[in-house]
Amino acid sequence: MKALVFDEPRQATIRELDIPTIAADEVLVRSRNVGICHSDFELYEGRYIIPVSYPIIPGHEWSGEVAEVGSRVTTLRAGDRVVGECVVNNGDDHFGFSISGADAEYFVAKASWLHRIPEELSFSQGAFVEPFSVAYNASVAAGGIDASDEVAVIGGGPIGLLCTLAAATMGGSVTLIEPQPHRRALGLEIGAQHVIDPAAGELSEQTDETTDGRGFDVVIEAAGVPAAMASAFPIAAHGARVVLVGIDVGGTAAVEIGLIQSKALQVQGIIGSAGMWPRTIRFMATSGVDPAPLLTATFPLGEGTAALEAARDTSRNVKVQIEC
Repeated sequence: MKALVFDEPRQATIRELDIPTIAADEVLVRSRNVGICHSDFELYEGRYIIPVSYPIIPGHEWSGEVAEVGSRVTTLRAGDRVVGECVVNNGDDHFGFSISGADAEYFVAKASWLHRIPEELSFSQGAFVEPFSVAYNASVAAGGIDASDEVAVIGGGPIGLLCTLAAATMGGSVTLIEPQPHRRALGLEIGAQHVIDPAAGELSEQTDETTDGRGFDVVIEAAGVPAAMASAFPIAAHGARVVLVGIDVGGTAAVEIGLIQSKALQVQGIIGSAGMWPRTIRFMATSGVDPAPLLTATFPLGEGTAALEAARDTSRNVKVQIEC
């Protein structure tokens, strides 16, 4: 079988490998679509957040179908369409990082990591379940979002755009704050009512213009940049819910920390989406939400290294998938 392999940091190749065998509690999955994520590049560059060893097969945003089940697996059968969680083994392992992932024609997973996807979701949409679950989790962490909420999403990367899509689908009036014009345009296409270029003027003044001076009821920070994180508090309305989704380790920025108290803000940080996958899949299947506009390029598995290069070009691409 073909597989995209990170042989060592900064070395990616397409290799021919044997189809893996499974244990009694495992499932052999035939991979279909796999998204490329910013964290895949952290793995590629040898700086992932938990210990990993090489060679390793990446791929944690995926959809596939069950090819074979182990003798003790009773919850799945061959032909089931599935997606799988990436934080596994009680958080000790990350699938696609410390455990080889889905960028291969076949791969092994524990049955307990997997969730069936309904026919309403294509395999391409299924590969969005992992990142969309983070966006859905952000909206839940905000106490739920409805048509009464003015929502700001800071950052128009894939997670920020999916947060925009989730909040707009829930009925919120969403403003996307993003410097790149093509990402602002995409935000409007998927449901944002307003966009703000933070480089075009004072963010507080642009916020006042957008919200009639009231500020945002919900602020979702998805850029993962310390300065962007700090900007969430001045643009929040009194009593607002602030959710920090973007990840930064070790960075610092000056923050008007007293605004949390003076505005009676509810501040929540989230990491990933543990426990949210069944709800996310139901929401995606029943709401009609479609992340397809974010998919800007698709490559066959044999061109996996070209797919990595395309995903690095954020001036042109938002989400790149590998089709197996």
